[in-house]
Order: sequence, then structure tokens, then C-alpha cells
Amino acid sequence: MSFSFKSAWKFGQLRPLLTKTRIACSVMLATTALLFACSEDPETPPDGGDPNPPDIEQGDSTSKPQIEYMTFKTSSAHDLEITLQTDTSYKISTTGEDPYISTNPLTKSNPADSVVLTFEYKAYSSIENFQIFFADPVSEERSIKVEKIESARAQWKTFSVVLKNQIDQFSWGKAGDYLRLDFGQKSGVTIQIRKMYFRAMTDEEKEEIEGDEDQAQYEAELNTNLQKYLQASYRSEITSVEVKPFLIDIKGNCAGDGEFSLCEIPPYLDVTQVKEFEYKTPITDPSFSLSLSRTAERDGIEYDRALSKWVIVKTVDGKESIDSHAHYADDIQASQSLSPMQLTTKKGLGGFFLNAIESDLDDLGIGSVTVNIPITAYMFTSDRGNCIPHIYGGKTFYFDRGGIESLDATLRATTKRNIVVSAILLIQPAASCPDPEIGRMLQHPSYTSQGIYTMPNMTNPESVHCYAAALDFLASRYCRADNQYGRINYWIMHNEVDMGLDWTNMGEKTIWIYTDTYIKSMRMCYNIARQYDPNAEVLGSFTHHWAQSSGANHPTKDMLELIVKYSKLEGDFKWGVAHHPYPEDLNEPKTWLDKSATFSMSTAKVTFKNLEVINKWILDSENLYMGTTKRTLWLSENGTNSPTYSEQDLNEQAAGFAYAWKKIKVLDGIDGIQWHNWIDNRSEYGLKIGLRRYPDDEEDPLGKKHVWYAYQAAGTDQEDVVFEPYLDIIGISNWDIVQDVISE
Repeated sequence: MSFSFKSAWKFGQLRPLLTKTRIACSVMLATTALLFACSEDPETPPDGGDPNPPDIEQGDSTSKPQIEYMTFKTSSAHDLEITLQTDTSYKISTTGEDPYISTNPLTKSNPADSVVLTFEYKAYSSIENFQIFFADPVSEERSIKVEKIESARAQWKTFSVVLKNQIDQFSWGKAGDYLRLDFGQKSGVTIQIRKMYFRAMTDEEKEEIEGDEDQAQYEAELNTNLQKYLQASYRSEITSVEVKPFLIDIKGNCAGDGEFSLCEIPPYLDVTQVKEFEYKTPITDPSFSLSLSRTAERDGIEYDRALSKWVIVKTVDGKESIDSHAHYADDIQASQSLSPMQLTTKKGLGGFFLNAIESDLDDLGIGSVTVNIPITAYMFTSDRGNCIPHIYGGKTFYFDRGGIESLDATLRATTKRNIVVSAILLIQPAASCPDPEIGRMLQHPSYTSQGIYTMPNMTNPESVHCYAAALDFLASRYCRADNQYGRINYWIMHNEVDMGLDWTNMGEKTIWIYTDTYIKSMRMCYNIARQYDPNAEVLGSFTHHWAQSSGANHPTKDMLELIVKYSKLEGDFKWGVAHHPYPEDLNEPKTWLDKSATFSMSTAKVTFKNLEVINKWILDSENLYMGTTKRTLWLSENGTNSPTYSEQDLNEQAAGFAYAWKKIKVLDGIDGIQWHNWIDNRSEYGLKIGLRRYPDDEEDPLGKKHVWYAYQAAGTDQEDVVFEPYLDIIGISNWDIVQDVISE
């Protein structure tokens, strides 16, 4: 999802969904000088003192005259007030949602070795999304967002960041160059900064930079090799991989001269980067059929080889090279027989949780829901006293009983009504995990604090096992024949991965590396869930951005086409799409006016206005599962806004839904819509996209909005009666609104 003002947060069970169309910034922390400090409204500070930090002491006996401190051009301040307190000290208070200020231009060139921005600051709370622009010119392409700056209440704290890469990249530091500093997205923030300047790197910082350079070199090689791999045509081929209770049967064909081996690629290895293959079995027949043990003892863990993919490797003159595309499991024998659940209607609710108005499931005629499952909020490495133990691969993990039983209650409420459930799997960054050890294992090593969630870490055996254990716990509990704890039918893999920097973060990566990692996560969940439910499917989560990217993120269409490519080369699996076709401006309910949503397959965005585009994509023969079966397409998070509770705004919100529903109803590629949010949420920065009012609304708490009644009527014999007033609002005479799509 994307909208016009700067915010991107999802909190709590309702998972507010505002996201700004974040512009990509360079990823490495930027080159320049200064200021960071506090974020968040400084209402009453924890100690009950003055919310504004105390004034900086006048005079500074520790100042070093030889250091040239950076200063601010006070006339450039925007949405902030700045007060000079001493020659090097400033007090800044933000007054709007886009606060920024420029430094005075450099009077001479910055020394070549001075690449570490450092300063002292005081702040009652941390600041995130601090953005530095390397001017001149001021442009998003010449900017970066810096890691989180922690709060510093009582004493001055020093902050330093190495900006060597950015200084080199932008050729910044000449006389006349300056910085523009953006202080987050909140008004009411007060910070103090002093003694800001550039210094040389320490030995430790130099080592870190060298490590970053080594990683950059590795990723450049990986990126090139992945592209070659996906474009390659190999002579040998693995034709099938069947996972049985105790064995894995693998068949294939080898062609040409040389010594051939069947090699295993666990999730923590990159098939194109392996130089010497450790897990290999000789192939003695050009047309081979091998049966291998299902499990293997590795590093004290009983590893399930159903998670691996397999590749044919040829050895010539002692040199190994892959001679086929890798191949995942085609068929996994489930431990039980579960009947598939059928959708009874296209109407659903997003972010469902159990509360006092459970009756909405019945009153609205709901057929499907999404449920948020932040795995890391429940998982521990040791028993905290009220936990559910789960043994996986010989190692025991623990899950918070209270949190899991609350999830049980939610899923029982849906299962008893035969409501189909998609679980949205979310991985919190380490700082948000109740168990630091779980956070350490599951946070991706390239994660940056710009991300609300992290891509799961699958770069080492320990982390892979931890992630697999979490997935196994959920699948074993919520894919049971007796539905004891409720049922999960679909698994939505993380959130809005095309906006990965914001929502499923693993740093700034190329589309090839990012998608390759994402598929590993999809495959791991799929191969575990199918062991319990032969009907389980995984869904990829995407925003309304379609053929154009948002900053350093990736176009949805390009990522989907890459996943299709991987599926054809490495074995297809039952994956589908969980799309979020919000209006182009989340604040504006009149989605039929969206300018960036056209009826072309190369449209910038897919919103409610042009659902025909993604409908056409999902029905295209090139994108079918195994070339024969339509993939699942859910509109799993979307809604129209009522800017206020005025009659006009409520009517326009309902008209936006009616317009979308009339398309959804007749587009065969779309299986269902899950309206988000169910209830207006104050954490959504003013958006009111719910079917009901705020729970604490002064006039009508949890009151049913006009869109609630429109949603109730949808799909019933009252639909046209209830929808009729919205024709005039939209400016149409009838509901014949589906349009043809231009291929390109």
C-alpha cells in the first residue's frame, strides 16, 4: 500500500496499514553531517520531567579549536524551528510532518580521510527514517536513510556513522557542497545537537568497511550468476523429486561426458556460488533413479532433506560445475488426509481477530479472513514458565501459551463457520523480539531499521532450523484432521515484498537476489505445510505498485515473472498472489479517478480501478500452475477511506467499495477480497478505512459505517438496491464497468 504522506507502520492485531511510497535511498548510511535526535511526540517524559531537553550549557571547555564544526543555514528550515545556543549547539523542534534543514556550504574541501559523521545529542526518544541529502542537487537519488538513533535523556550521547561509500558514490565534499537533513515524519519532536563534524575512521570501522566491501563483491557475483543460471540451458535434468515418510526418490537424466553426481542444496547455500559440493551421491546411470534417506544428522540437528533442492553436478578434470537446474520436491506425502475447504463467497475480512463483535462474521456473510501471525512474538529458546514445547529435528523450542491460545480461539471461531483462513507470516526484527536469541537467529543479516519486518534469515544451518521449527509448529497445530485448534488453509509469506525495504527488509538488494531469497522462504513454508495438509498453498504478498517500482524497491510484475521463471526451471508448486490494490492515494476513496491505474499490462499501479489487469495476468496461460491450473488470487489487504465521518465521506467510501465489488464479482481470476481494516484504527495516521468506526469514537463507538451495509448487501439479492445511490456518486449510469486490457 502507498499514500501521500510520510508514514509506514503496522501495529497490533489490526495491523494498521499506512505506508508511504518510500523513495529508495542508497543503503549504506550516507555521507554527511549531522543531526539526529528525537522522534515521537515528547508528551510527558518517563521521568515526569520537562518534555523539552534542558538547554545546552553555555560554553564548552572540551571543544577543540582545530575542528571545524558544521553549522545550519537557519533560513532553510522547513516544518521546524531551530535555535542557535552556542557556536556548535542547536535546539530543534519539529512543527510539521516534513521537517528538514540544510547545513551551510563547506568553505573548503572535506579532507579525504574524514568520512565519519559524528556529533553529540540529547533526545527523550529515538528517531527513525532520518534522511540525508547530499547536495547540490537535492534529489532522492542522492540521499540515504540512516539507522535508528537511540534516545539519550539524561546525558549527552555520541553518534557516529561511516559515510565513506556515499561520499565516494556522490563525489561529495567539495567546497560549496552541503547537506539537507530530514528529521523523520512527526511534529512536536525536540532534539539538541552539538559538535557535529567529520573525522577519520578507527581501525574497527575500517575492518567493518572492508567486510562490507567483501559482501558487496559477493553479492555482485551472486547477482550475475543468478541471471546466468536462470537464462542457462543445461544438458542434464532432474525430472522428479518425491518426498516419502522416510525416503526421497529422485529421478533424472545426465547427458555428455564426465563424472556426474546428485548434489543436495540446503536453503542456506546458493546453488550458483558453491565451488565444492559437500552433499553428493554418485550417478552411475545416465537415466537414474535414486532413493536417499529423508533425514541427515548435521551439526547436532536431524535435518529434514525435504527442505533442500537437488542439482546434477559434472566433474571434469577435478573441477565441479552444475549441469542442471536445481529441483525442489514435486510431491510431498502428507501424514494425514485433509479435505480442502471451499470458498462460499468472495467476501472476506483482513486482519481478523476475536473480539466482542464476532457476530460480524455471520452478519456480513464472510467466507474468508486473513490472520496476522508474527512468529517471533511467540517463540522462545527456553521455557519461560507458561510455554508449549515443540520438538523439531531433535531440538526443543517453546511457544508462549497465552499468545497461542488466543490465536487458537480466533481460528476456532473461523473454522466452525467454514471460513477459509490465510495466515500472514511476519518476522519481527531482533530488537522487537521478546527472546533476543530468536531475534538473532531469524533477523536477516542485511536487515536495516527502515524495515518494519525482516526477511527471515536463511543463511546458516542454525537459522534455517529455527525458522523451519516455527513453521512446523504452526502447520502441525493448525493443519489437523480434527481441527482441534482451528485451521489455516493458505500461508501468506510476509508483507508487501515488492516494498521490501519497508516491510520485508533484507537491505537494498537487486531483484534477482531479493526474489531468490523470497522464494526460499516460500518453498520452506510450502514444503513443511504440505507434510500436514496436501491442499496447502503459499501466497506472495504485493502492493498496488505494478510495472513501476517505488524507489529502490521492485515492481510487482517483475517479481511475479521471476517467480514464474523459477517455478518452471526448479519445479512448480502451488503458490498464488495476495494483492493489495488500494487506491493510488490511500486517503482518497474515489478510486475510479486513479490516474496511475490504466488498462494496460504495463500500468504503473493496479488499484480497484483496473483490477482487470491482475485478473488478466493470473489467467494468462504462461502463469498457470503446471500450465493447466489457475493460481489463487486474493485481494488480501485493501479498502477505501472515509476522511471524516461526514455523510459525503461515508457515501464516497461505500461507493469506492461498490465500484470495486462489481468488478470483483465478475472477474473470474479473483477468488476473494479481504477488506482491511475491519474497524477504524487510530494507529493508521488518520485513515478510516474500516467498516466500523473507532472503538472509542465519541458519537458512535464501533458504529456501522455506510460501507458496512454495502458490504453486507454485496452478493445478496439486496445488492443492487443498496448500491443504487452510489451510481451518481461515481458518475455512471449502470454497473457495466469492466474494461478490456491492452497487452502492452
